[in-house]
Amino acid sequence: MRPLTDEETKVLFEKLTKYIGRNIVHLIDRPDEPYCFRLQKDRVYYVSEEIMRKAATIGRHNLVSLGVCFGKFTKTGKFRLHITALPLLAQYSKYKVWVKPNGEMPFLYGNHVVKAHIGRVTEDMPEHQGVVIYNMADVPLGFGVSARSTVDMRKVDPTGIAVFHQADNGEYLREEDSLF
Repeated sequence: MRPLTDEETKVLFEKLTKYIGRNIVHLIDRPDEPYCFRLQKDRVYYVSEEIMRKAATIGRHNLVSLGVCFGKFTKTGKFRLHITALPLLAQYSKYKVWVKPNGEMPFLYGNHVVKAHIGRVTEDMPEHQGVVIYNMADVPLGFGVSARSTVDMRKVDPTGIAVFHQADNGEYLREEDSLF
């Protein structure tokens, strides 16, 4: 377990900025206790500093997980967000998309969100921006990247892709072997 390098921090914050924008400040400067990001076996964990200090006594090979896994760095140096970061992304997200009940299952099976399945969208959502997907009862289902802006989305046919799939709650079952 080690702190992120400057380059790793830059890549992580660029990815998080796509989803939560300036709210990234709320992840670091929390009123309850200070939190930080740590790297363990190419995975980035969001952990309180108190738990991090206690975990420092555990050997690196014996430590399996620590705090909330935000994602992992690929071999090429890119950062991929995991579904385990969804509660924090949902709390601070700028852009949200609500899907109708008939669109929940296709999304949870790993498919993109089509326009016919959209119930509501936040205003002024730009194209290729990170969004959090909710059902109509405001339960976060996953996250993705907007395929079109809010204005362009109104003009698209019902079978057109509105949000590209990135991660969903179904991954807990589909990828349980490789998630942690």
